[in-house]
Amino acid sequence: MLALLRTRRWLGYLALVVLFATVCVALGTWQWHRREEALAAIARLDANYDEPAVPLEDVLEEPDDYEIDQQWTVVEVTGEYLVDEQLLLRGRVRDTAVGFDVVVPFRTDAGAILLVDRGWVPPGSTSAAPDAVPAPPEGEVTIVARLREDEGAIAGRGAPEGQIASVDLDAIAETHDEPVYTGAYGLLVTEDGQVADGVAPFARPVLDEGPHLSYTLQWFVFAIMGFVGFGWALRREARGDAELDEQPREPRGRRRQSDADVEDAILDGVER
Repeated sequence: MLALLRTRRWLGYLALVVLFATVCVALGTWQWHRREEALAAIARLDANYDEPAVPLEDVLEEPDDYEIDQQWTVVEVTGEYLVDEQLLLRGRVRDTAVGFDVVVPFRTDAGAILLVDRGWVPPGSTSAAPDAVPAPPEGEVTIVARLREDEGAIAGRGAPEGQIASVDLDAIAETHDEPVYTGAYGLLVTEDGQVADGVAPFARPVLDEGPHLSYTLQWFVFAIMGFVGFGWALRREARGDAELDEQPREPRGRRRQSDADVEDAILDGVER
């Protein structure tokens, strides 16, 4: 069997199996990392979502500070909404309806800008905009919000004036002279202890680890099956070659006479 394995044909088969197994292991490893990311997201949600609010400045000491483990951290801050700079965040889904989130820059007492997502409003008579957008409270207000990571820009996505396609905090920062929190924005919980009127509040996300573990195991099994199939095929061909070698060969005898030879022999006997 080793001699058969050293042939060019079977070495080619082996190379294909190794390539197949390498791809399977890479895909399995990728799925494993996806599972680890999902578990980490669940752990962050469980660790931060229901904790008491802490001052924003204690969590984000500088406007560009933010760590992924601070996702869902509940913060409290006092300041005022920049009412005239309210924006609509397009393409936000609740149940089966595609509507808008109402986002407003919030100037803190420390002089920095925190972008706050106040909640969701349904589409209006057309899908281009809601029929009405509730205004945030004017004057000084204390808000409680949960931190969410900056979404960044989405390539190829635009929005009409007064709307945005994603929460791109760097783009928001370019429109303000004051320092802007660019690592995270806030999902509103309360304003002066009350839930905001006219917008749908945010529900706690439902996260699960997904099917990544089963996909990981499947890809690893596929890699093993590739070698098992290769070994089975190699053994089968080697066994067939061995059986052919063990079959006895027929001894060489006299050449079988043809009908013409027989007739000639008979005629010779008659003539004699």
